[in-house]
Amino acid sequence: MLPSRFRLQTELVVLPPCGTPAPSVFHNLQFNSGLHDSALSKMQRFRGRMYLQDGAIQPAELTSDGRHVSSVDAQSWHVLSLDGDGKVVACLRYLEERHAKGFDDLWVRHAPVAACPVLGPRFRSAIETEMKRAKQMRIGFGEVGGWAVAESYRGTMEPLRIILATYGLLQLLGSSTGVATATFRHASAMILRKIGLTSLLADGSALPPYYDPYYQCQMEVLQFDSRFPNPKYASQVEEFSACLASAPVICRDSPSSTIHSQQFPGTWAPVPQWATA
Repeated sequence: MLPSRFRLQTELVVLPPCGTPAPSVFHNLQFNSGLHDSALSKMQRFRGRMYLQDGAIQPAELTSDGRHVSSVDAQSWHVLSLDGDGKVVACLRYLEERHAKGFDDLWVRHAPVAACPVLGPRFRSAIETEMKRAKQMRIGFGEVGGWAVAESYRGTMEPLRIILATYGLLQLLGSSTGVATATFRHASAMILRKIGLTSLLADGSALPPYYDPYYQCQMEVLQFDSRFPNPKYASQVEEFSACLASAPVICRDSPSSTIHSQQFPGTWAPVPQWATA
C-alpha cells in the first residue's frame, strides 16, 4: 500500500510503445488499439493545454483538435495519472533508446545545447559516455520528458508522484540510465533533483543551464539512474513499481506480441469509464 501522502484520488495508467512487446511482469495487460489511441490523444490534448497555459508553446504548435504531438510519442512509454472523472491530471514519457548507435540517433540531439559551439561538443561527449555506461551495465538507456501536471494539482504531491511512478516503471522494465531536459519553470529541475537526478557531467564538471528558444525558458540537462533514486524515496519507488504491475496497461498491439503472454494473459477488457471521459 502506498504511503498516505501519496494516496491521492488519482489512478495510474500505462501506455506502452506501439510495436513493442509488453513484458509479462504487468498483470493487467489490456489489448485494445482504440482505447490506446484514445488515451494517447487525451494525454496529448492535456499536455497541449498545460504547455500553452505556461507559455511554453504557441497555439500554432497544436493540432486542429488541440493536441501537442511529439514524433516520439508513439515510440515511448507513458505514465498517466487520472482523476476520479477519468481526466488526465499528470503525465510523463520515457523513450527507450538502448539500441541507438550513437548520439545522432537520439531524440535529445534536438536540444538547442547540442548546436552550441561551446557546450555542444561537451554535451555530445557526456551523452555518449552515459550510453556506453548503460551498455556496460546491461541496462536500458533512454530519455524522460513530456512532463505536465494540471495547475490545480501543482500544490499537491502529484508532481512528485508521477516521477516516482515513472521510476517504478523503469524498475519493472529492468532499470535504466539516461537523461532528462528540465525547465526552471515551476521548479521542475529542482523537483527532479530532489528525486535523485543530477547534473550531466562532461569531463568531470556539470554542464551549465542553457536557454531553450522553443520553450522560452532556462533549461538544464540532468542524468538519472533508476536503480539509485534518492534514498529518501527508495521505498516509495518500490511501492509504485508494485502498484504499476497491477495498473491498467493499455496496449495497441495484439496479445501475440506480448513477451511470455501466457504467464499473465491479457484480456480484451471492456472500455473503462475514464476512456470516454
